[in-house]
Amino acid sequence: MMGAEQVHEEDVGMGGWSEITSTQCPVARSSAVIGDRWTLVIMRELTMGNRRFDTLQVQTLASPQMLTNRLKRLEADGMLERRAYSERPRRYEYHLTDKGEAFAPVLLALRNWGETWCKEPGEGIAVHHIHQTCGREVGLSGTVCEGCGEPFTMNEVTGELSAAFARERESRSAAARRDAEARPT
Repeated sequence: MMGAEQVHEEDVGMGGWSEITSTQCPVARSSAVIGDRWTLVIMRELTMGNRRFDTLQVQTLASPQMLTNRLKRLEADGMLERRAYSERPRRYEYHLTDKGEAFAPVLLALRNWGETWCKEPGEGIAVHHIHQTCGREVGLSGTVCEGCGEPFTMNEVTGELSAAFARERESRSAAARRDAEARPT
């Protein structure tokens, strides 16, 4: 657990982050861990099962430096852990810890709010979460399946991307492949 005295190196001199980490307010303390949109989309990707740096970078659109910084910070805060999958060259996958998995309801709440308030008319739901237990969509109401009324965790749902969101993600992946092919070797 993050102690009130913990301050991240990059927070010093940022006009108030150290004060946020020393408050008793749980919302302020949580924001000191999550902090920004980059961290939220990284957590989204990790929850969706993307574990490797290159995939995280492509789907979050973060610069390598930004992604490295946020991954290190999430690791220091106990939200994820690195696991080596290659020795030569040394490469890591990023896996959510129990603390990171416990963040899923926050992402679901943001999903609900975004689907309700941040869409253009006629846009469909970006990701349909199907409850593996009952086979129905869990809906947007939180961590209780609207189909069967039972609580669920993100490990118990399968995400089905809308056609538009799948195209958006594939477009980012295709652009990254083109960029990689264009680089001199």
